[in-house]
Amino acid sequence: MSPSPPDTGKARSKPAKARPDAGKAISRDDIEAKLRELQGEVEIIGEEAKSYAITVGIVILVGVVAVAFVFGRRRGRRNRTIVEVRRY
Repeated sequence: MSPSPPDTGKARSKPAKARPDAGKAISRDDIEAKLRELQGEVEIIGEEAKSYAITVGIVILVGVVAVAFVFGRRRGRRNRTIVEVRRY
């Protein structure tokens, strides 16, 4: 038995699976088609993330405005000036 290789702390990659078209040469068209497919997926994911980020931003903004309103109202009640009017 041979000793096992030392652990370098890196994750081991999965062994490559045999492709059905392993003997076929990869052409420029194949690469372009795959890149276009990946670009389409990235655009879809980007749109989903963008709408999620906008929703989160709106929720945070409403929360900040609500907190500012409550603290302002509380401060206004606490520092209220009392004006006494006397008639002679």
